Amino acid sequence: MNNKTSATLRWSALAASLLLAGCVTPGGMVSTGTSPTAATGGAAGGTSAGANPNLERCSAPMGTLAVDDGRGKEWYASFGQATQVTSIEPLLRLAVQQSNCFVITSIGNNRTESRLSNITDKQRNSGEFRAGSNQQKGQRVAADYFMEPAIIINNSATGQLAGSLAGLIGGGFGALAGGLQTKASVVTLTMFDIRSGVQIAISEGNSTSTNFGAALGAFGGGAAAGLGGFSRTPEGKATVAAFVDAYNSMVISLRNYKAQEVKGGLGRGGTLKVGQ
Repeated sequence: MNNKTSATLRWSALAASLLLAGCVTPGGMVSTGTSPTAATGGAAGGTSAGANPNLERCSAPMGTLAVDDGRGKEWYASFGQATQVTSIEPLLRLAVQQSNCFVITSIGNNRTESRLSNITDKQRNSGEFRAGSNQQKGQRVAADYFMEPAIIINNSATGQLAGSLAGLIGGGFGALAGGLQTKASVVTLTMFDIRSGVQIAISEGNSTSTNFGAALGAFGGGAAAGLGGFSRTPEGKATVAAFVDAYNSMVISLRNYKAQEVKGGLGRGGTLKVGQ
């Protein structure tokens, strides 16, 4: 085997490993490992199974929580179209319940809330269900807090990896490297006290991923079609990791929570007075 052939094989292996890896780098201590996303496993009540080992946890819930499903927000449609991610909220709910920091309610997801209300109304008023089904009014649990996720940045970050590989790999693999893009995902989580409307906490999370883009064309039509998911999926994976990163930061802050006090009381004019 000559040196040229050996070098080609080495760079071919490198390109293949990049394709298989997905290249997702969380901004904090959140690791996706071999899992599809940073939110893994399951939860039932205060018990969790297979949770991300980097997920922050609480010894007891701090209240009940409504999580906004994001639908109708400015970022929702464009983000879903670019990444093929259909929803962020279920994985966020999973991480929150696994952390045992809040009890999750159905409020915040309009579709789920509507379905539950329809089922409750039917079981309570149709007269078709057994006596003792316990479907009276006053059983729903109110949410104490409202959590709102938002995607701030989901765009190209740097092309350094692509440029470096393109200079080292020749032929078709040079074209592959030329199409690699490092994407940045920056998100926020905001929590409000529902009764007062006061913002309780806000946190930022970030993550990066490698997007393979049009570079897959170097493999030819059939192979490019088969690997096309890699051009978008890492972005969605990185966004989930960014939300878990943001949630971890929020939990750390909430565990040391101290209410903000204003002299004279909240909403009573404040201390910054205007002149006459």
